[in-house]
Amino acid sequence: MEITTAIASFAALSQDTRLQAFRLLVSQEPEGLPAGEIARQLSVPHNTMSAHLSVLARAGWVVSKRHSRQIIYRASLSHMEAVVQFLLQDCCAGHPELCASLMDSLSGCEAVKAESQNSNGYLN
Repeated sequence: MEITTAIASFAALSQDTRLQAFRLLVSQEPEGLPAGEIARQLSVPHNTMSAHLSVLARAGWVVSKRHSRQIIYRASLSHMEAVVQFLLQDCCAGHPELCASLMDSLSGCEAVKAESQNSNGYLN
């Protein structure tokens, strides 16, 4: 990732509503949410939410797909991974053991997911 792309990505998330929308969409993976539902959950007017989602889409944070008359938005986890990799590219100056706690915290999603599954592998 180029530094100018990273800066544009950070700029897109540097607004309260957009950051909240992205975090909401991450929590809704892999199904995503319709734009209207995002606006409702964040108490934002639909046209304002549409503008915010456009900014996030241009920066690569969200992807959308038309489903009937609705547009379903999803977090772009691949973009998030690329940004995190950009941030960690020169992590710990060649001493990965210094980043161990950071890496453990990034793997926290798997632990939470495992805890929320029952013995049949279904989410509780």
